[in-house]
Amino acid sequence: MKLSVSCRIAEGFLSKEEAILSLPELCDLAVAAGYEAICMRASQIGVHSSPDAIAAARETIQSRKLGVSMVTGDFDIVYNNDRGPSCLQNITPHLNLAESLDATLIRVCLKTEDDIVAARRAADESAERGITLVHQCHTQSLFETVDNIERRLRQIDHPNFGLIYEPANLEGCRQDYGPKTIARLVPWMRNVYLQNQRLNPAGDVTLDTWSHGPVSFDIIGIHEPGGIDFPLVFEGLSQAGYDGLVTVHQSAPIDGTSPVTAAAQTAEFLRSLC
Repeated sequence: MKLSVSCRIAEGFLSKEEAILSLPELCDLAVAAGYEAICMRASQIGVHSSPDAIAAARETIQSRKLGVSMVTGDFDIVYNNDRGPSCLQNITPHLNLAESLDATLIRVCLKTEDDIVAARRAADESAERGITLVHQCHTQSLFETVDNIERRLRQIDHPNFGLIYEPANLEGCRQDYGPKTIARLVPWMRNVYLQNQRLNPAGDVTLDTWSHGPVSFDIIGIHEPGGIDFPLVFEGLSQAGYDGLVTVHQSAPIDGTSPVTAAAQTAEFLRSLC
């Protein structure tokens, strides 16, 4: 498996637009901790960035011998809001960004039935350029529950449209995220997002879901116990024969731990599971 770290680690949980680390600092963090790639987000580089900024980012990343595992090109996708699916209506700028950074995956957003046709059409265009569109297991989207995820993927039915498997959002929607679910979804899995949480009715963070209403939890480090059962996740990935990307999608620590320390602790923990 190939370990990637998301630009999410240089963002606060509820502040996803302003990075607390520069891209060179983030890349140095990744190299020091032993990651192989950066998962790019709009807080660093997106479709809004100038050609000069994109070229500089490419040089920064490649000079450190890192890859770009995936791009999330705008903030509407990041926030999973009602404008998120607009990327499907004009996927060309996202494809241009991915090509400029040598990335082969683009995260997208689907919220309504109308987005199914748009996703298939955008995947046709992305296929012409050897790029795959992927959707995260995510609350308040068409990819919230396991049954719906599989149903939507079968509806889209395109080789250039896949899934980002993400157990924390599945847990929040009271879904199984273990080996049985992984076996169902692995034909479409192109990336694995990992973040940790401890469900708690009085938790620090509350997110709404379509399937189960508000869900509260505490954010904890990926290596901390009492949250997502990561040994079970990796058991399922191994059983299913998944050997692709594994991306740390954890936000900057809220307990005062530096992102550098958190990234190193997480990489060591995940290598022990891989």
